[in-house]
This record gives sequence, structure tokens and C-alpha cells, in this order.
Amino acid sequence: MENIPIKMPNFEPGTVWVVGAGPGDPGLLSLLALHGIQNADVIVYDALVGEDIIRFARENAVLEYAGKRGGKPSPNQKDITDRLVVLARDKKRVLRLKGGDPFVFGRGAEECLRLAKENISFRIVPGITAGIGGLAYAGIPMTTRGTNSAVTFITGHNASGEVPDDINWKALADGAPALIFFMGMAHIGRIADQLKEAGRSATEPVAIICKATMPKQQVLISTLQNCAADVAASDLIPPALIVVGDIVNFREQLDWLTSG
Repeated sequence: MENIPIKMPNFEPGTVWVVGAGPGDPGLLSLLALHGIQNADVIVYDALVGEDIIRFARENAVLEYAGKRGGKPSPNQKDITDRLVVLARDKKRVLRLKGGDPFVFGRGAEECLRLAKENISFRIVPGITAGIGGLAYAGIPMTTRGTNSAVTFITGHNASGEVPDDINWKALADGAPALIFFMGMAHIGRIADQLKEAGRSATEPVAIICKATMPKQQVLISTLQNCAADVAASDLIPPALIVVGDIVNFREQLDWLTSG
């Protein structure tokens, strides 16, 4: 069969591409994300974007780190957005590279709103969110016909680093059999307690996934009752996904990454 080249959009000077790099494995980059990385003049990248992805940048590209990590000194969001505006007005091809998907518990929307306000052209390139890719690499299906027809994504902390105070825990506990918390490992005890108080079973299975899709991925299987103690006794380092629900039980059969 003849190979038909894929026509990619031009990355014009003075534009910003807000790109999702996926959960970590460089093989999960989209073709459009890779095209953007290879053609950018400046790449402004986040903490969760690994070196294996950054290495696709062209040799003379400028790399600017703009990572945010909980509990550590981090660039101010306004400064990051201001920098995107300055670079675009300097007629650079600007790639804002974010882990996962830029619109899933990231600040991609805030950055794009500012670019729109400044009349700067931008493109949004979705990425595979860790909530999907991380589960797949842990052998945990997001949905199955026998367990759940709904799944809920929840952020494990707000802008101040605390568990969001606007969560309706009863509605959350009742609303979906499968719950996926992003960036919540530091508060796993409170999350588990809130879910139990809202009616979820103490014996419900829980998975904690660290370094999702990466060679050093770690997965801890526990229950709502024991997960906080099990995490405290482990060597897991955040950020991590917390998966709650019967879908966790499939890992024993579907753990293709470590059993293959």
C-alpha cells in the first residue's frame, strides 16, 4: 500500500499552540503534538513533561521550564501567561507544552482566554489525559459493562493545595461507581474518609498509580479503609492517580505492562 503523507497545519510565527503531551510515555504523543514540538521556536513546558518528550524539539529551539509542583516554589501563573504573550508578539512559534490534556485539571483554558483577549492566534492540541492513559497502563478499564456506565474525574486539590471545599461528597459517592482523583495522594486519608461517610464501602477497592505510563510506574492496590495507611507505609511519590471502584479488580488479569 502506498504511504500517503499526512498534511499537518503550518505553525505560523506569532502563534501559540497549547499542546497536551500525554501522561508521560512519548509513544502516546499525537502526531500533531509531535509536529508542533519539532517546529516550535520556543517551548514553554510543565513539570510533568519528561526529557524523552522534550528531546523531540529541534536543535535550536529555546526551552523554558514553567513547572508547577505542589509545596515547592513554582512560577506564577500570570507570569507564565504574560511570557506566552511576549513571545508571540515577538513573532515566535510558541509551544505551551503541558502534561496530559491541557483542558483536564490544567490551566490551558486560562492561558487561551488570555491569548484570545490579546488577539493572539492559538491552536489547542488535546492530549491523552493521565486519567485515561494511566488506567490503561495499570490494566484498569475505565468502564466495563459489568461494573459501571459512568466515571467521574475529580481534582484532589484546589489552587491552595487543599481538598476542594465545594465537592458534594454524597452526590459524588452516589453518582458514579468509578471515581478517579487527580493529584490527591497527599490528601488520600481525607478523601477516603469523606467517601466512607458519604456511603461508599470501606472494603471498596482502590488503586494508587504513580509515574503513570512511565518505565518506573508504580501501582498500589488497597481499599478505602486501608489506603491512607498503605500509602504512608509505601515509597510512592506524588503526583498520583487515585482510582476508586470495582474496575480496580480487573488489574489482576489485565496488568499487561508488568506481566508481558
